[in-house]
Amino acid sequence: MTTTSPVTTTDERELLPTATAARTRAAVRELARPHRRTIAGGFLALVAATAVGLLTAPVLGHVIDLVAKGRPASALTAPVGWLAAIAVVQGVATAYGLGLVARAGEGMLAALRERFVERALRLPLERVELAGSGDLTSRVTNDVSEVTTAVREAVPALARSLLAIVLTLVAMAFLDWRFLLMALLAVPIQAHTVRWYVRRAVPLYAAQRVAVGAQQQELLGSVGGASTVRAFRLEDEHAGRVGARSRAAVDLALRGVRLVTRFYARLNLAEFVGLSAVLFTGFLLVRGGSVSIGTAGAAALYFHNLFAPINIALGLADDAQRATASLSRLVGVADAASPLPERESGDDAAREAGRGSGPDGVPVEVRGVRYSYRTGHPVLHGVDLRITEKERVALVGASGAGKTTLAKLVAGVHRPDEGTAVTTGTVGLVTQEVHVFAGPLADDLRLARPDAGDAELRAALARVGALDWALALPQGLDTVVGESGHRLTAAQAQQLALARLVLADPSVVVLDEATAEAGSAGARELEAAAAAAVEGRTALVVAHRLTQAAAADRIVVLDGGRVVETGTHEELVGAGGRYAELWRAWSDGRRT
Repeated sequence: MTTTSPVTTTDERELLPTATAARTRAAVRELARPHRRTIAGGFLALVAATAVGLLTAPVLGHVIDLVAKGRPASALTAPVGWLAAIAVVQGVATAYGLGLVARAGEGMLAALRERFVERALRLPLERVELAGSGDLTSRVTNDVSEVTTAVREAVPALARSLLAIVLTLVAMAFLDWRFLLMALLAVPIQAHTVRWYVRRAVPLYAAQRVAVGAQQQELLGSVGGASTVRAFRLEDEHAGRVGARSRAAVDLALRGVRLVTRFYARLNLAEFVGLSAVLFTGFLLVRGGSVSIGTAGAAALYFHNLFAPINIALGLADDAQRATASLSRLVGVADAASPLPERESGDDAAREAGRGSGPDGVPVEVRGVRYSYRTGHPVLHGVDLRITEKERVALVGASGAGKTTLAKLVAGVHRPDEGTAVTTGTVGLVTQEVHVFAGPLADDLRLARPDAGDAELRAALARVGALDWALALPQGLDTVVGESGHRLTAAQAQQLALARLVLADPSVVVLDEATAEAGSAGARELEAAAAAAVEGRTALVVAHRLTQAAAADRIVVLDGGRVVETGTHEELVGAGGRYAELWRAWSDGRRT
């Protein structure tokens, strides 16, 4: 059975899956199952509250009759007491019912969040990269917010409104069936309005969610690569891209506003038709002596009181469509299979071989690897690479040469379209984009080794040259860092990531420009930290600065997705090839 819709593609990116409507409904039932009794109790309490509240209209009708008959003021004492009692009972029952509904809703929401986070963390990195971080970010933020709002506000309001509508119509029938008949004249207009709205709202809000995700992806990419953008003077181009994404999202949002405005205008027409019919019927029945003025007044009050719940219920169709679209995106990620699906092209046998062990003494073996992010646009062309035990190899090349792609193939993030990429043992990957988790610094370090003692934490920090500043923090290793605590510099965050690497103790290390965020001032210190972290391990280093390459055991030069040179620093400088050109340009840039 299909549980997710086909993967949406937008501008070369394959978005994460979105659940089908049937699967989304099934997920809601699964989430609600443990809370059935609480939901039932809340529903019954709200039914009782609504039923008691409906007694207000007939009591007021009785007051009208008393006044019309010229009864003394003392006759109003009892009806006023009834109104006070109705208000108290209705308020208590409503509070109790809403409390139960809120408890169930929060439980369901917590379960959904836990499931979403658990599955999102297990998504293959290649799949996340194909979708772009903006897609996942928008689901974590915007979509979760939409569903949260619906659970906390829309669902309780909708439940109360529907109960009020049904019971009010029943009460009108008790007054006189003709009042109910006239009230129902508004239903065809309302039903047509809802169908008209839903047909347009569902695809509109789905497209809006995708547009917001694309907008965030473009913004994150431009901000994250700000230094590169400035270096190549691409500020205007990237600003234009962000602007285009933003305009697309805003245009869809404005279309939604216009749609909602027309929706409510049609509902107002239904209210006018229904109320006019009830008032005219009341006039005829009172003139004919079939009902009293109080009864006709109660019927008019009943229908007038329907305005709010009907508008709330139908208006919540807007929130429901937004929440449903968001929920489908969350369920789609939560249902996503953890194994990475096979790519459409490539050698299946080679992939199977790539999951095995490499030759003895060769921890990293890449043979004939080809890889492309988009079909027909290869990034790597038949790359071969061997890294022996405890050898440190530096990858060098111009931007776009394929260095990061090859590093991620070695780390297991990507799998080749053709050829094999075998890495034996455990692999540790550190990129230039590191995250400092909110909480004590010691807990952040223990993510790599939960059972590490304080002495081991200090040793790891000392190895990467971070112990002094870590101990100088206000509470030392117990200092809360991250978004809600002490903010670390870019260089300190990289040292923290390298310390985690030391604690994890992998046999193979891949550093993808892990010192790029240090800046010129802290470059030497961070490069020393990286060198200390990989000492004694097999390492593949994507060199951000050629001083890293010069210190490596061997250098591999990539150009256009192909290996064009390999050798030591001295050999390649003496050869006068591509690396020698890069080294001269690097040296001249450092002198100027």
